[in-house]
Amino acid sequence: MSDYDRNTAAQYGLGRPITRAEAAVMDEGLRAYMLRIYNYMTLGLAITGFAALGTFMLAVGVDPATGKRALTGFGQLLYQSPIKWVVVFAPLALVFFLSFRIEKMSPTAAHATFWIYAALVGVSLSVIFLVFTATSITRVFFITAASFGALSLWGYTTQRDLSGFGSFLIMGLIGIIIASIVNIFLASSAMQFVISVIGVLVFAGLTAYDTQRLKSEYVYGAMEGHTQERAAIMGALSLYLNFINLFTMLLQLFGQREE
Repeated sequence: MSDYDRNTAAQYGLGRPITRAEAAVMDEGLRAYMLRIYNYMTLGLAITGFAALGTFMLAVGVDPATGKRALTGFGQLLYQSPIKWVVVFAPLALVFFLSFRIEKMSPTAAHATFWIYAALVGVSLSVIFLVFTATSITRVFFITAASFGALSLWGYTTQRDLSGFGSFLIMGLIGIIIASIVNIFLASSAMQFVISVIGVLVFAGLTAYDTQRLKSEYVYGAMEGHTQERAAIMGALSLYLNFINLFTMLLQLFGQREE
């Protein structure tokens, strides 16, 4: 058996020699599967962006008396009334719902839930347009996109096994979630800085780790049909969450605030 056959057999976990034709089919299927995940993630990000911008435009207007920006009635309801807590926690509740119910959902229902979740995240993120300048938001977004792309590409191509980092990254993620919820009430700038720094490291690691994990799940999982489609949606959700969280953490660190 050639070196090519041995390496490819090891890559796909096969205990027998693998032909070039079989390897080509596997590689083509893997690329199509990962491309589907990236397409779903990208569409989710687009929905989030449009929802955030649309919500901001409805929530903020210009005060005729001062010529400055001011909250509309809708904005006051969204940002200053108890409704704001619904806006904050509704996406979190929905992502847990999707995670626990995905196996019992049809692909259509899973798609719809993901798109609704992306829109809700956009509504909750609309507040960044009040806090940060549009220029810095755009700059940080492109920095995030470049970083995410490089990290995901490395996770996809590296021969190093990243599974050992998974438990540490998950522990870090849980710590960030708890600290962020606590800081909603404390409003500590020092704690937010620490959360953001650790968050950038955690979500950078998760981007590479999740990409490799999704690749391995396809290779070893023998998924097809509805099972594969649901797996693709959950894969898109995990990468989407990494991107959004990496973006918000970087924005906290490098975003220029409105004066």
